[in-house]
Amino acid sequence: MTTLNRALRLPLLTALALVPWLHLSVGAGEKVTLTADDGKTAQMVASMVSSRHINHPQIDDALAEKLFKRYIEIWDPQKLYFLQSDIDEFAKDKSSLDDRILKGDVEFAVSVFERFRERMTARAARINDQIDAEQDFTVDENIPRNADDVAWATSDAELDERWRKRIKFDLLMLKLEDKDLADARKRLKTRYRTNQVFMDQTEGHEVLELYLSSMTHCLDPHSSYMSPQTLNDFETTMKLKLEGIGARLKYEDGYTVVEEVIQGGAAAADGRLAKGDKIIGVSADATSDFVDVVEMKLTKVVDMIRGKKGTKVKLQVLKESGGIEDYELTRTEVKITEDEVKGKVIDTTDWIPGQAARIGVLRIPSFYRDFQGANEGGDFKSTSKDVKAVLEEFRKQQVEVLIVDLRWNGGGALQEAIEVSGLFIPRGSVVQVKEPGDSVQTYEDEDAEVYWRRPMVVVCNRFSASASEIFAGAIKDYRRGIVIGDKTTHGKGTVQNVVPVANRLSLFAQDRGALKLTISKFYRVNGDSTQTRGVTSDIVLPSLLNHRDVGEESMDNALEFDRITRAEYSQYPNVNDALITALRTKSEARIAADADFMHINKLIEKYLQRKNEKTISLNESVLRAEEEELKQEKKEEEEAIKQASGSSTEDIFPKDFYNKELLSISTDYLQYLTNMQASRK
Repeated sequence: MTTLNRALRLPLLTALALVPWLHLSVGAGEKVTLTADDGKTAQMVASMVSSRHINHPQIDDALAEKLFKRYIEIWDPQKLYFLQSDIDEFAKDKSSLDDRILKGDVEFAVSVFERFRERMTARAARINDQIDAEQDFTVDENIPRNADDVAWATSDAELDERWRKRIKFDLLMLKLEDKDLADARKRLKTRYRTNQVFMDQTEGHEVLELYLSSMTHCLDPHSSYMSPQTLNDFETTMKLKLEGIGARLKYEDGYTVVEEVIQGGAAAADGRLAKGDKIIGVSADATSDFVDVVEMKLTKVVDMIRGKKGTKVKLQVLKESGGIEDYELTRTEVKITEDEVKGKVIDTTDWIPGQAARIGVLRIPSFYRDFQGANEGGDFKSTSKDVKAVLEEFRKQQVEVLIVDLRWNGGGALQEAIEVSGLFIPRGSVVQVKEPGDSVQTYEDEDAEVYWRRPMVVVCNRFSASASEIFAGAIKDYRRGIVIGDKTTHGKGTVQNVVPVANRLSLFAQDRGALKLTISKFYRVNGDSTQTRGVTSDIVLPSLLNHRDVGEESMDNALEFDRITRAEYSQYPNVNDALITALRTKSEARIAADADFMHINKLIEKYLQRKNEKTISLNESVLRAEEEELKQEKKEEEEAIKQASGSSTEDIFPKDFYNKELLSISTDYLQYLTNMQASRK
C-alpha cells in the first residue's frame, strides 16, 4: 500500500491562502444541477464504501435513514428554515436513498439544497423588516442553546416566532459589543445578505461533496468524499507548498481582503500589495478583462488567483491607503512555513531561578510529507528530515532534555509518524494496524540508528490526534520518555486510505475526486487501540480542554475502543513508575501553590456550571450581566488555552506559567536521572 494511502488527518486542514475551487458556471439564483457523471461518481463511491471500509457496510435502508437525517441537518442545523412539512415531504424518499445512490440518482441532494435556498430566499425578503421592527429588550424570554432540543416548526407562524427571537438575540449580541441599535441593524442586514449571496454561489460539486460525505460520515467521523477541488487542497497541505502569489486572504463585508503577504511569495517580492488591501477584480491570465470579484465567495476568488508557477495574474486592488491600482504578478511556489518543524533552545535559569539546564523544544505542528516528491525521488519535504536537522542542532548546542511539543497536532502521514518515532528508539515495532479481515500488520522502525539518546518528554493536548498519538504511544510504551499535558489525547485510532474515485484502468479517466475512507485501525505496541481513549498523560496538568467535548468519543458514529495482542518490544529502564510518581508529586505540589493554575481551576468550575444551562436569556439587563461575566471568563479561558497549547504568540514556546511547569518537570526529570546514575557509581 502506498504512502499516500496511509495519509492520516484530523481534520483535513485547509490552506487559508488560496484555496482552489472549480468554476461550474452557476450564477446567482441559477438552479444547481448534478449530471449523469455525478451520479456515476456516487455509484463508484458507494461501491468503494462497501468493499473497502473497515466494517464493509451495506448501502441499505438503515444507512439511508441516517443519511436522510444528517444531510438535512447540514443545511439547516438551527432549524430556522425548513418546516415539518418539508421534512415530511423529504421523508417520502428516505427509504429509497440507498437504492437511488446505487443507481446513480443523486437528485435528492439537489432537491433538499434547492428547497433550503428557496426557504432562505423567502426569508431574506422579510429579514430586513424583522431587523427594523421595534424590540422590547426588557421582556423575560429566552431561546434554546441547542437546536437538538427543538422540533421542526410546524407552521410559518412558529418559524416567524423563532426568527423574531433569533434576530432579537443577534441584535442584543451586537449591542453588547457597544454597537448602537442603528449600527447593529446595519451590520445584521449585511450578515444575512452575505449568507444569501454565498448560498446563491453554491456549485454542483459542493452539493455532491456534502451529500456523499454525509453518507460516509454515517459510518465514522473521518470517512469523506473529496471533490477534485478539496483533494487538491489536501495534497497542498501535505506538501507544505502551493503555487500562487503568496497572500493570505479573508472575506470581509463583501470584499476579498489581504490578511497577510507571505514572505517568499510573488506578492512580497513585488512589494506593492499590502495588508488591508481589497482585491476587487482579477484577470486570471493577465490578458483577459478583469472579473468583478466584489461579493464573490472567497474560494472562487482564490481559484482565479492561484495558478501554475511562472504564469501571470493581474489584480485590481482598492488600496487601504486609498485609490485603485492594477498589479501584474508572476505566480511562484510558496512554502507554507507555519506547519514546519521548529526548534528552540531554552536556558532554564531565565525561567526558574536556581535550576540550570539546557532544554530543547521541538515543535511538530503536523506530520507532513510531499508524497509526489517522495515518489519521484530526490529531495522532498518531510517531517522526519526536518526533525533530524533540529536534533542535530540541539546536539551541537549541548541540549540536555528534549521537549517534543505535539499540542494541536492533528496528524498527518503514518509513515512520518513511524520514521519520527524511529529517531528515538532502535530498530523495532512502532505501531500495529488491523486490516479488514482482522489481519494485523506491524510497522517497524527499520533504521537501527538512534538520533536522540538523552531524556525526553512529549507534550500533548486533546487536539493531538492520529499520527501524533502513534508517536506519543510509542514513546510511552517503550518508556523512552514521559507524556505530559491534558488527561489524554484526541482518541483518533483509525487509518484513512485516500483513493481516487476513477477507473484507474483508463488512460482518459475523468477526475472524480477521491474517497478518504477508514480502512483499518491502528494500535499501540502494547496492544491498546488509541480509538476514543487516546494516549493518557503520565502527568496531567489542569486545562479547560480536559472538560470540553472535543475528543473522538464525543463525535457521531465514532468506532469503539478495543485491544489486540501485544507486539514484541523492549522497554527502556530509565523511565519507571517510581520516577513518574516522584515527578507527578512534585508537579502537583507546585500547581497547588501556583496562582495561575488556581485560576485555571476556578475557570473549570465556572465552565462546568454553565455547561448544563439549556437556554439563553433575551432580557438585555440579564444577558448583559451574564455576557460581561462570560466575556471575561472566555477571555481568560482563551488565554489559558493558548498558554496550555504553547501558541499564544509567534514564539513556539512562549514564557508563561504552563510552559514554566513543563520546564520544571523536565529539570526534575534530569535531576532524577543524574541522582540515579550517581547512586550506581
